Amino acid sequence: MKREVGLWIDHRKAVIMTIYNGIEEIQEIQSDVVKRVRFSGKTQSKGSVQPVGSTAEDVRDRQFNGQLDTYYDGIVAMIQTADSILIFGPGEAKGELERRIQHAGLGDRVVGVEIVDKMTNNQIEAKIRDHYMK
Repeated sequence: MKREVGLWIDHRKAVIMTIYNGIEEIQEIQSDVVKRVRFSGKTQSKGSVQPVGSTAEDVRDRQFNGQLDTYYDGIVAMIQTADSILIFGPGEAKGELERRIQHAGLGDRVVGVEIVDKMTNNQIEAKIRDHYMK
């Protein structure tokens, strides 16, 4: 039997639905990623030790990207046994996750990447069911 996975993702959370042997399992993962804050000027906090040429904004960007890496790696670990993967969501996260999946050697399992707006969990589940029931 095929293990089919569909997931809605943005930088804050992912909703993953797995269908296997007619049984559906839903999981929601919170990213714990701290939103990036942009400043108009280059500032450094007093007394902070940073590499030469580095700004506080650079440090925050590295922290943000590190948090996203951890978030995506956790999702990839959860879906690595899937035979097919449908990814959808409103922003950049779906493309970033797809690249992470390809890097993990699972790219041939991705059956679609779609742009959708924010959805309720019921809408997400219905979309995944509709996709895999066709």
